[in-house]
Amino acid sequence: MAAATPADLLRSIGLRPDGPVRWGRPLTTRAAGVYLVELTEPLPRPPIEMTSLGKWIERVPGLRLDGERPTSKALAARLASLWLPTATLLYAGATPGSLGGRVLALAHHVLGDRRPHADGHWLHLLHGIERTRLWFAETDAPEESLDAVLDAFAASVGPSLPPGRPDGSLVLPWANLRRPTGERQVHGITGSMLPEEAAPPTPPRRVVDVPPGDADGARVEERGSGVIRRSPAPPGVPGRAAPPREPATRAPRPVKMPIVPPSARAAAVPLTADALARLEAELDELSRLRRPEVVARIKAARELGDLRENAEYQAAREEQSFLEGRIRLLEERRRNAVLIDASGTDDAGPGAGADAGASAGNDGRPRARIGSTVVVEHAGESITYALVGSTESDPAAGRLSVDSPVGAALLRAAAGDEVDIRTPRGAVRYLVVEVR
Repeated sequence: MAAATPADLLRSIGLRPDGPVRWGRPLTTRAAGVYLVELTEPLPRPPIEMTSLGKWIERVPGLRLDGERPTSKALAARLASLWLPTATLLYAGATPGSLGGRVLALAHHVLGDRRPHADGHWLHLLHGIERTRLWFAETDAPEESLDAVLDAFAASVGPSLPPGRPDGSLVLPWANLRRPTGERQVHGITGSMLPEEAAPPTPPRRVVDVPPGDADGARVEERGSGVIRRSPAPPGVPGRAAPPREPATRAPRPVKMPIVPPSARAAAVPLTADALARLEAELDELSRLRRPEVVARIKAARELGDLRENAEYQAAREEQSFLEGRIRLLEERRRNAVLIDASGTDDAGPGAGADAGASAGNDGRPRARIGSTVVVEHAGESITYALVGSTESDPAAGRLSVDSPVGAALLRAAAGDEVDIRTPRGAVRYLVVEVR
């Protein structure tokens, strides 16, 4: 049994479908809404163009399948495993801006680029994409309507799915890689887009202020009842010294900056083993427990009626937005984490930096580093600090960032040292009692 058509899906959620429009043709509307790309008939297998697939792999060096550089055959097999042979819907999107502009951006997107429409870029792998067609509907709640369309699509496909799909994969149109509520399709493909190019720095410019009338040949001198314009005399003529001329300056040509790979641009995040364990625990809780709870709340609130005046729905969406942002931040920190050995018995590993890896100075005394515990005295009071990276700083708990004034001053200090720290309240002197 074939899944519901895009027009039926739009009607099922209370929207009026408009179309169909041939792929790449402009729409007649600039309003917000949802848009759906469909095949003219179901196909048992995805018509993947192997030439386009090979060019995609060659163009994007960071493309990986399950962490490995894929062959065209392996990547095509993974893409085919997510194909739904009973469905004609290939992709569903939404925009709060212009439907016409968004659809044209999708049609003109280039595989591997981040703009203008990276979501749904798998469509450009299909042979005969120009024969697909598009349906659309105007709505003031595009994301909510898209979520409802995807629910209706999954219900129309039913529980019977083709074998060989990745474990945990979602029932989505083939080119949809995520839902608006944050769940991402399980496909094992990473690094599918080129990194952003670093913007070239603005070239320095020199501006010379010239007083009015002092430009070359424009000085005006009054004599008698007339006005005489004098040009500068040539050098060497007595009595008529030429005014000094500003040297001609040119703005230097802008230098084209090289493309820096993400691994070179990403700043290392020094973490102790305890901090990394806390990060992993929080990420697991947010991804495995909190995310499904928020998604369930959104779906339950959506069933209550008008989404524009649904306070419970809006609150759930705001919480979901914060949650997804926190998950992305934690995942980024985990990718760039550099484990710091808090014991000080060995180096912290490549990329940790001299401060993180140094445990003793030339005199053999243990010196403070990231992960060290430092005991100091100030005004007769003993204070204990744990020096940590900026991401795990918690002054109230005694964890002090090495980017703070006190943490930076204590870094590489040894027992017996006195360190002067400039704070907003003035200079403070600490005596380092112990480093461990």
